[in-house]
Amino acid sequence: MSAPASDPSCIFCAIIRGEVPCVKIYEDDNVLAFLDLHPVRPGHTLVLPKTHAATLLELEPGSGEAVIQAMRKVGRAMRAGLGAEGFNCLQNNFAAAGQEVMHLHWHVIPRNKGDGLAFIWNPGKYADQDEMAAWAEKLGAHI
Repeated sequence: MSAPASDPSCIFCAIIRGEVPCVKIYEDDNVLAFLDLHPVRPGHTLVLPKTHAATLLELEPGSGEAVIQAMRKVGRAMRAGLGAEGFNCLQNNFAAAGQEVMHLHWHVIPRNKGDGLAFIWNPGKYADQDEMAAWAEKLGAHI
């Protein structure tokens, strides 16, 4: 098997290559999962494909299944090993969305009721069906 594509300037690629230490939770041929150095909750884990892709838009077709299976394993481990009642899977694309390391990765965060962690959603509302249809048309024209 050939080595996965790597970016020499990417810290996550350096971790995958073994040049920078991490605390591994799971690893297979396609995916690496390790504890986040700055967890929002104890057990906060990063799950990433070993092949470098800066964002979800660059992920090789067919590669997502391996990442999802790894997230499932980490989520099960959080529930069984940490007593987590649930877990969040969060992923950011591009700096405007909060991405800090430009290597595609998911944050898997163990959760319990009353844990004090909150994601602030400020849901809006479309004025009417016509406005919704206009937004759908803008998106649909580029799919």
